Amino acid sequence: MSAVNLARLTDHPLHITVISDEPSVGRGVAYRLRRPEYLLNVAARNMSAFPHEPDHFLQWLRTRSEFESASEIDLRERFVPRQIYGDYVRSIVQHHLQSPGEMAPASAEFVIGSAVDVEPSESGCLVRLADGSTLSADRVVLATGNEPPAALPGTESLSEHPAWVGNPWQSWEERLPPYHGSIVILGTGLTAVDAILTLRAKGWLGTIHAVSRHGWFPHSHFRGIRYPDFPPPGVDVATLGLDKLLALIEEHCAILHARNANPAIIVDKLRPHTQRIWSGFSHDERLTFAKKHAARWNVFRHRIAPDIYSQITSAQLTGQLRVHADTIEKLRASADRIVVDLAGGASLEGDLVLNATGPSTKFTATQSVLLQNLLRRGAIAPDSTDMGIHVDSDHTVLTATGERSPWLLALGPMLRGTYWETIAVPELRVQARHVAETLLGSTHTEEPEGQLQLEYMI
Repeated sequence: MSAVNLARLTDHPLHITVISDEPSVGRGVAYRLRRPEYLLNVAARNMSAFPHEPDHFLQWLRTRSEFESASEIDLRERFVPRQIYGDYVRSIVQHHLQSPGEMAPASAEFVIGSAVDVEPSESGCLVRLADGSTLSADRVVLATGNEPPAALPGTESLSEHPAWVGNPWQSWEERLPPYHGSIVILGTGLTAVDAILTLRAKGWLGTIHAVSRHGWFPHSHFRGIRYPDFPPPGVDVATLGLDKLLALIEEHCAILHARNANPAIIVDKLRPHTQRIWSGFSHDERLTFAKKHAARWNVFRHRIAPDIYSQITSAQLTGQLRVHADTIEKLRASADRIVVDLAGGASLEGDLVLNATGPSTKFTATQSVLLQNLLRRGAIAPDSTDMGIHVDSDHTVLTATGERSPWLLALGPMLRGTYWETIAVPELRVQARHVAETLLGSTHTEEPEGQLQLEYMI
């Protein structure tokens, strides 16, 4: 979307090259699968690709026959299939980059391949591809997305095992065991939810074990109440520090519980302040939050569509889905199956075992050849928490010596250590515009305050 914003905002000739190993540019991992059971985790009203055009996605939906008769409130509150959102993003790419019209100042080309390095040159930099070819550029935006899951103890000997799925974002459905078999899913987050939905859509009737440290699945979206008492008047939540902020959150969650209201309202009301809060945390506070509180935050913050939540609940009630709150100690092969040993002493045996623990969050352990090469040469550096890349306030990458890179910018999940909230569309669309503005030398525009429409305000 940075490329799209560049094309939309520039008023002078500009050539944009998009390098991707995916032939259908724009869809990405989240939206490329043509699976109608995968729904967006956010209602349509908050899914515009452009921060200053909040109804852009809703207007696009109206152009599709399946939404023509939907009422305004129904359309705004609908959790649309992710494949349709992929169509939306793809249509934006086609309009602004592939068929922009003769008068458009920007031109674009798409290169199918993998970038493995970016090196300085006399006129800017050279992007080196895996096939050995190079491309010249003045500036380069790193938008590599999520990392694959981190390795787990014992998995180094399982890479070729037929029952092991180390990356659940790659195809694994053709390896399903018979209906009397069992599948173990490592993790209970959004990736695990996708895996369970896939199994149910395929009518697979075997036993599903899901294991994570707390055994928490994402909560459901809900219709709540107005709650103007948080944040309290005169209190800047970004300056409280971790301990005082947690105490304030607990106090107001208790009030909402007493009113039989969902305490996730507090998480939503913190949303406009999250990046300022994170910026105000000390180094130790950031690490403490990530280690001790992030799991609870995520189940409230990254909620799922009510229909999907009902499917997860149904699978548990029927006994097909069995959830284990424990720590994964080790994985080991046992003939054509895999055994998952848990710290509590139990073991789970699976005909198929999926690593759905989520993207690796240790930046210096990246599996990206591109990022490895840039790290090795000091062209990029980890932030102080090692959750992501070190960047300046305008998304310019900072080198290992702390200098601003003359040609690299970054956005997306690799800015987790800088912003914390950096994977959802409401944050990414702002980042994409800011990156484009930095490249064009224009002043950053801020998303209008209050634009993110919270569900309990409807």
